[in-house]
Amino acid sequence: MFCKLLSNLFIGSLFRTNLNKFISNRSITSTLRNDNNKNDNDNVGEKIRVHYITNKGEKITIEGKTGDNVMHLAQKNSIDIEGACEASLACCTCHVYVRDDYFDKIPEPSEEEEDLLDMAPFLKSNSRLSCQIILKPELQDIEVTLPAATRNFYVDGKKPSHH
Repeated sequence: MFCKLLSNLFIGSLFRTNLNKFISNRSITSTLRNDNNKNDNDNVGEKIRVHYITNKGEKITIEGKTGDNVMHLAQKNSIDIEGACEASLACCTCHVYVRDDYFDKIPEPSEEEEDLLDMAPFLKSNSRLSCQIILKPELQDIEVTLPAATRNFYVDGKKPSHH
């Protein structure tokens, strides 16, 4: 009995040690941060207009502010961008097309974003994930167009509610 207890304690300790090493070595991607404005405190909160073109062709203009995430801004204003992973960079349901004259004003996509975009239906050369577009003054009047469809696991037309 004592040997079994000692063995369980040792295995438990070994498991916890390895688990802690694993957790401390994991990199966690944050898509809500605002890397573009780290040293640009003068522009924090500056109003930025975003023009969304729905998949039905309707143009909706929303005013956000510097540091806002284009996907969350759309969701807060009832624009139909799903964002199933809630900006954790794990899906492509917030896929949009960025008007060409703004495309180069957005930082290059990360490898993770490019991998997810490869799975997006109706991919174009100006495709981006809207959760990765952080508003900054250079993006005043940016126009993003929603694609005809996105890919998710739902097959019955159900859309998840946003938290």
